[in-house]
Amino acid sequence: MAFRSGFVAVVGKPNVGKSTLVNALLGHKVSIVSPKAQTTRNNIMGVLNGDDYQIVFIDTPGIHKAKNNLDKYMQKSIDTATSDINLMLYVLDGSRDFDAADLNTLQKYCNAEYPVIAVVNKIDTGNFESIYPRIAKLNDIKGLKDVYAVSAKDGKNLSMLLEAILPFMTDNIKYFPDDERTDKGIEFVLAEIIREKTLWLLDDEIPHGIGVRIDLVEDKPHTAVIHATMFCEKDSHKNIIIGNKGSMLSRIGTESRNAMQKVLNKPVYLDIFVKVKPNWRDREGVMSDLGYHSSE
Repeated sequence: MAFRSGFVAVVGKPNVGKSTLVNALLGHKVSIVSPKAQTTRNNIMGVLNGDDYQIVFIDTPGIHKAKNNLDKYMQKSIDTATSDINLMLYVLDGSRDFDAADLNTLQKYCNAEYPVIAVVNKIDTGNFESIYPRIAKLNDIKGLKDVYAVSAKDGKNLSMLLEAILPFMTDNIKYFPDDERTDKGIEFVLAEIIREKTLWLLDDEIPHGIGVRIDLVEDKPHTAVIHATMFCEKDSHKNIIIGNKGSMLSRIGTESRNAMQKVLNKPVYLDIFVKVKPNWRDREGVMSDLGYHSSE
């Protein structure tokens, strides 16, 4: 069979499981997962190589109303990701009913020039009787190519979804080398590791306004030295991140370091500095430092 390739944008509201789905389809982690909405801020490409195909998945930020410059950047990331694709996977949360906004947004995408498959995720949270009426609502969406009910968490029906994706891969170009799993550089990956561990450990204790910048990566033969700065918006947030006598920051550092060692395959020395930058999500200079660029 001839080689085939293409780009698949993974789109949906916050917390529907887009990043979990991408990681599960790839069989390795490229996107961070946390209990907080809008965790993904950039478009992150993950590359899946088969014997005769290459699928480039684009994990996008969650669709939401823009409130600041970072939100505007995230919305533009979605627009950019869907500008030249072979297929869109529109992910819905199967653990709850679909509202008018879900259906209207899905119909809008189906009216575009690219094909769309609806992916109803989190079917592990309910039974067929509760999920089927929700899926039935998608029958009224004109132009929708197909619907798949999956559990990204358990891997249920993912092989069927992958088989459904392949016919839409109509390019014959190998966009990435076989050993390249993502388009992001190592500094981005390391910063996302720290951000993920922070979001998990703090859960609902602070708002979503945390950014991480990698200031130094010194890759030595037998160890790696990494210095990072974490930005937050208030002194009270900084106190929570650091914790009593530095206990929380120590936990964040330990879990981040353990994850980094798996990525870099060597011992890691990690130093994290916490800095208060009020309203940094509206400050272009800070956003640029963290890898986010103007949405204008």
